Amino acid sequence: MMLRLALASLAARALTVGMTIFAIAVSVALFLGVEKVRSGVKSSFANTISGTDLIVGARSGSVELLLYSVFRIGSATNNITWKSFQEVAAHPDVEWAVPISLGDSHRQFRVMGTTKEFFERYKYRRGQSLALDQGNAMEDLYDAVIGAEVAEALGYRLGDPIVVAHGLSSFVDHGDQPFRIAGVLARSGTPVDRTVIVSLEAIEAIHVDWQSGAQRPGDPTPVEVVREMDLQPQGVTAALIGVENRLRLFALQRAINAYPSEPLMAILPGVALQELWGIVGVAEAALLAVSVMVVVTALIGMMAVMFASLAERRREMAIYRAMGARPRVIFGLLMLEAAVMAGIGALLGVALLHVLMAVGQPFVDQALGLNLPIMAPSGREALVVVAVVGAGAIVSLVPAFKVYRQSLVDGMQVQS
Repeated sequence: MMLRLALASLAARALTVGMTIFAIAVSVALFLGVEKVRSGVKSSFANTISGTDLIVGARSGSVELLLYSVFRIGSATNNITWKSFQEVAAHPDVEWAVPISLGDSHRQFRVMGTTKEFFERYKYRRGQSLALDQGNAMEDLYDAVIGAEVAEALGYRLGDPIVVAHGLSSFVDHGDQPFRIAGVLARSGTPVDRTVIVSLEAIEAIHVDWQSGAQRPGDPTPVEVVREMDLQPQGVTAALIGVENRLRLFALQRAINAYPSEPLMAILPGVALQELWGIVGVAEAALLAVSVMVVVTALIGMMAVMFASLAERRREMAIYRAMGARPRVIFGLLMLEAAVMAGIGALLGVALLHVLMAVGQPFVDQALGLNLPIMAPSGREALVVVAVVGAGAIVSLVPAFKVYRQSLVDGMQVQS
């Protein structure tokens, strides 16, 4: 009976009630959306590299090493020598080692020098391997393999020429030694999508006429001569390492960190990721707090609407009282109305979120490389709905208490 009265009362004020429900729905969708994006970003970062036990680079910070070697953010403070890399790779506990060389760019996309083994050893999203959408890996010295985002943004196709620029923001390029696009990688949702991959020998080749970061004066060395040169790298930026036995992982890490010839650092990608999330935890908490405040604001708006409607409903409440309704019944009626509005709004917010995710997930994955899985409503979302309903009932206590204190005569009086 009381539920029927509450629904009828809400239907009589359909416009204001509908706007209140819509505000609650949008706020709940925003709150849950922030949580989905937060967990999706965390998952995408964690799934960027899989199957790599250690990352080795020059001694710096673990987060810094992770960012520039995996996510292509920032730059290395120093390289590691080729001799050091070979000695680390020859360690009895190392199963495989893939060197990478960074520092150059192509139209704001990073250029990475590596070996063909990179395509076999680099894994993401729990063991998925990189796949070529077109062409094949580097066969010639001047072959390049580009990520899906590079191909899409710049409109490149197989066989197109590509010129590498010196450094990350340099106006000087290696135009005398252009590359040819030999392969295009399938989209992976990782920083590889935004990378131009060449061989380590190619990185050495384009720098044969460079010394101390500057090009030597005079005519460039002809390509035919460069091809005949010994192009063994002098150094690399970092190395991805796989171990023979996981039980020996920490012993190998300690051995690399104590390497006597030069200061090296070996990090576990998972541990470095946890450190990274610890750094951004404050911003994460702030974003969550903002979304909570949006929900609170919507509920306060609902309370304001209820207050605004009390003047119009004085006669209605007085009639209920005249028909025998006790003050606590009126009190409960208003609380039930608020709970119904909050519940409908919260459920609509969950539905709105899933609709938006179904529509926008492919675009987010393509544009940002974020994997936001579309799943059935979870227990967490059910808890949010229950919490919003409870909060709606709580904020209705103030207007309900005001009505509770009103007398029957006050409701029947005509206000001028």
